[in-house]
Amino acid sequence: MGFFGVVRDVPRTVRLLAFGSFLNGVVSFTFVYLFVYLTGPRGLSVPQAGVIAGFGGIGLVAGNFTGGWFGDRYGHRRMLLTGALVSGVALAALPALPVAAMYGVLPLAQYAAGVVRAANSALVAVSVPEGSRRQSFALVRAGGNAAFAVGPPLGALIAARFSYDWLFVADGLGTLIFAGYAATVLPAHGTAHSRPAHDPGAPGLWRELRARPAVLVLLAAILCVDLVYRQQYSTLPVFLAEHGHGARFYGWLLSVNGGLILLLELPAAHALRRRAPLSVVGTGLLLVGLGYAVLIPGVGALFAVTMMASLTAGEILYKTTATAYVADQAPAHAQGRFQSLYAGASISGQVLAPPLGGALYAHAPGLLWPACAVLACGAGVAVLAARRPWGPWGSGAVPGPVRAEAAVPVPERQTRPG
Repeated sequence: MGFFGVVRDVPRTVRLLAFGSFLNGVVSFTFVYLFVYLTGPRGLSVPQAGVIAGFGGIGLVAGNFTGGWFGDRYGHRRMLLTGALVSGVALAALPALPVAAMYGVLPLAQYAAGVVRAANSALVAVSVPEGSRRQSFALVRAGGNAAFAVGPPLGALIAARFSYDWLFVADGLGTLIFAGYAATVLPAHGTAHSRPAHDPGAPGLWRELRARPAVLVLLAAILCVDLVYRQQYSTLPVFLAEHGHGARFYGWLLSVNGGLILLLELPAAHALRRRAPLSVVGTGLLLVGLGYAVLIPGVGALFAVTMMASLTAGEILYKTTATAYVADQAPAHAQGRFQSLYAGASISGQVLAPPLGGALYAHAPGLLWPACAVLACGAGVAVLAARRPWGPWGSGAVPGPVRAEAAVPVPERQTRPG
């Protein structure tokens, strides 16, 4: 089945959300140039800029971890719109604020962006039947990846033609336009998008997670592997530069990575839709670990290309499948909170990877890549081991909505909601 055939099998609501992710992603370029803006036009020192950027990163992770909690209580559509409005206004106002205010406003904007990300994932989950979610999450990720190919060059053009201040104004206005688009395409009443899912009589989040030990293993594995995965944005360029590979070579590696993901992730999700999800995720995590292991014996261009190829294959396998697996395992009343836990774990490396990887590389550079390989491969092995039915019931039979690892048959054409 071709690309358009796969897209047709995705519910209309998800296609609209994917296009919205593209629109929002195109203007979300300020994080790429934030450090340059703070140390350039704003005149801050590198340590000051690092603190503000770090606070923003913490806000983003916190928004991802908590956005689903609000969505379950007040409705995911409402939280997506609220987060987009708050983020848009804060970003547009940022250039006019004094430096002291940026310590609070930037984390607020990033927190709201994290809420939007968690709400968007929850909206996809409630729009698609269980067992049919991989292609849907892959399509939304494709929208975001396509936007990343367009956004940074567009941001560079705006900064060069106008100023860095206009980057934040454009990002804020674009986010507000996204809010208007989402309000138009997502029904305001009478759907799972707008209805709160909170059930006061339902089991608490921790009890639901304990009943799904494989989900806990997966979340811990994603937390570990994201710390490893995001070394490609922090210590890897430093490592390559110290071994004779300049910024152009590094940029080319990232371009190939992004291009392959954009081309292959959606077809791979469709082709592997009947494969047991934890098997696919575990294999992907192992490929991430093996990719970094390639850097242990050599630093030539061939080693770097091989490393990126393995990392790309691993990302294609694990990211979409893991998101869909968490959605499939979540009870209806906690779908947002489950998605928030995954979203937070999957972006935690943005805050943790630079300081931890940088510290290890500074004190024992020869240990960084072996440590990355061991951590990611260990996470992969743990996920593969979690495939067996297990839990407090002994026999492996899981009552209620809890499901053991299995390949789920998916019909050729998904049923569209509504």
